[in-house]
Amino acid sequence: MKRWLALMTLLLAAAAIPAAGAADRHPITHEDLWLMKRVGAPVLSPDGRWVAVPVAEPAYAEDQKSSDLWLVPADGSAAPRRLTSSRGSESGAAWSPDSRRIAFAAKRDGDEESQIYVLNVSGGGEAERVTRVSTGATTPQWRPDGQAILFTSMIFPGAMTDADNRARLDDRNTRKYNARAFDSFPIRHWDRWLDERRPTLMLQSLEASAEVHDLLAGTELARGRGFGGELNNDGEQLDAVWSPDGSAIVFAATTLRDQAAHADVYEALFVLPAGGGEPRRLTADEVSYSDPQFAPDGSALYALSTPNTKYVYNDARLVRFDWGGTTARPVAFGFNRSVASFSVAPGGERIYLLAEDEGHDRLYTVAASGGEVRELGRLEAGSITGLQVGGVEADPVVVANWESAINPPEAVRIDATTGARRALTSFCVERAATIDWRPVQEFWFKSKRGRRIHNLIALPPDFDPARKYPLFVMIHGGPHAMIKDQFFIRWNYHLLAQPGYVILMTNYSGSTGFGEAFAQAIQGDPLAGPADEINQAADEAIRRYSFIDANRQAAGGASYGGHLANWLAVTTTRYRALVSHAGLYDLKSQWTTSDTVYFRERNLDGPPWEGSEIWHDQSPFWRSMKLRTPILLTFGEKDFRVPYNNGLEFWTVLQRQQVPSRLVLFPDENHWILKGENHRYFFQEVQAWLAHYLAPP
Repeated sequence: MKRWLALMTLLLAAAAIPAAGAADRHPITHEDLWLMKRVGAPVLSPDGRWVAVPVAEPAYAEDQKSSDLWLVPADGSAAPRRLTSSRGSESGAAWSPDSRRIAFAAKRDGDEESQIYVLNVSGGGEAERVTRVSTGATTPQWRPDGQAILFTSMIFPGAMTDADNRARLDDRNTRKYNARAFDSFPIRHWDRWLDERRPTLMLQSLEASAEVHDLLAGTELARGRGFGGELNNDGEQLDAVWSPDGSAIVFAATTLRDQAAHADVYEALFVLPAGGGEPRRLTADEVSYSDPQFAPDGSALYALSTPNTKYVYNDARLVRFDWGGTTARPVAFGFNRSVASFSVAPGGERIYLLAEDEGHDRLYTVAASGGEVRELGRLEAGSITGLQVGGVEADPVVVANWESAINPPEAVRIDATTGARRALTSFCVERAATIDWRPVQEFWFKSKRGRRIHNLIALPPDFDPARKYPLFVMIHGGPHAMIKDQFFIRWNYHLLAQPGYVILMTNYSGSTGFGEAFAQAIQGDPLAGPADEINQAADEAIRRYSFIDANRQAAGGASYGGHLANWLAVTTTRYRALVSHAGLYDLKSQWTTSDTVYFRERNLDGPPWEGSEIWHDQSPFWRSMKLRTPILLTFGEKDFRVPYNNGLEFWTVLQRQQVPSRLVLFPDENHWILKGENHRYFFQEVQAWLAHYLAPP
């Protein structure tokens, strides 16, 4: 009771104290959200003096969008100034070792594919293109002497030179048929079809007229049928890093990609001589490695290590190799959180790292030789992302992004001792100050299974605790993700709340940031257990907060949140309406059509014909006779993670069962709705659907 009164006091105080200029604030609009400048991860110069910040300026019209690099002193002594000015975006920005030049990948006038450009920051002038590779160039990495750049390109099997690749491209462009042919898995990733091309590491000397050198050309490793890099939203990468003396390159790659339909695919670490040659493998298949980084003196190699266990989900651990050895030793002793990223401090004595923790992304530090992890300061609100550390040993410079649900990301400098933050940019501050929104609130409860469950609450504009508000339960995707205090665009908390709803967001079992065991608890219980916790969270919120109208509840989510929304449709009638984006309706259909499959099979203890009964018992399709709740279904036709056949399947059943429903398909969207006008229309559909069913009696 005392805890309930304390929480109510906080909510009432937040509502009663007007902010400066509160009368001038307005409820958030889609234009506020979509046109907010988007500040990317800062890139710190090696000397710790300068920070390059990518800033995207969105627009509803595709041809009006822009993205450029800005430069700001790391001590915050001056405002940011624009470095580049072009319609195309710059990606993978990397400082030269002398902190005078920046390399980045971009597709500019005359480029058929992305190329590497170099901008002289100290001398001024335009960026110069330094590669002309037919298959494109991404993720530049400066050689320690500053005289050459390593980058990734996607080449054809057997190609030894760029002329070989160009001939293959010309042949593809002139062929009269249009077909895709495959001999092994995978064949798709997120929203693109895969082809026979594989990643390689190329070296471009900056000497005049120097030819590009494919460092993996002709190697046995690259010829392997299962060779590949990390498949991500931006393509395929080999996650490479130079040794400090420039004699070797360490990169992460897999040799098992062709086995993805029936086995786990691990990434191992390989060592490549700086001039090319056959890579030497450092690690075995039992663990997947990523993000290799050297100690400044080259004595140690650090990486993130994700073990293979009986569980589908496992935390990423920070490990250390003595350079030249193959035995990994843990660095973060007893740290029961998954390490998202890390950066070795100048001098190599300490490591700074980021990890999800109970609704936030927090910054931690640990001795590089190994030890107990401690949080740097205490983060009370928001989340820290995009960590980089540089400067000198006596005065390390720590930069990152900080954001919260009501503060779009900005670049900040963080005191390396206390964790205190100082803003380096303020691109979004003025616009954010005009919006009537409040910080999210947090509460915990104990589920019927005895687990502590974390929740966030977002309040509507012009909030009055004496009023009654409908409840919308927003279900996060993943499932191995975490709802947190962050500025979210696709399902923005406050835009959902804007019509006058209280938004409840629950970190159900399976969520990350609450310990490895909590995230693993969803295995073998993909829908029923999490859905029960979501319903219990709604009951708890109604009990705690008198301003929630228990008679007007709705729920919805995307991806795994869509899966759970579909499960709610066949297991409860407590919600007046549901919203499901990219949600599966039958476990087997999702398993056989998704771009990733094997972990789904492992999660249910084998394929459907020999796995557990859960394939049937927790598949919404087999409970279709219980459908009652009106539901809005949305899908992107280019979504290969949850293909829209799931939507058509569910739509057919809903129409057969005569349940009020609406199906909205986006032909040019993928798993996420990324185009401005489509996103605006999506929110119009959602708000109209909820308004119809959550209207007062």
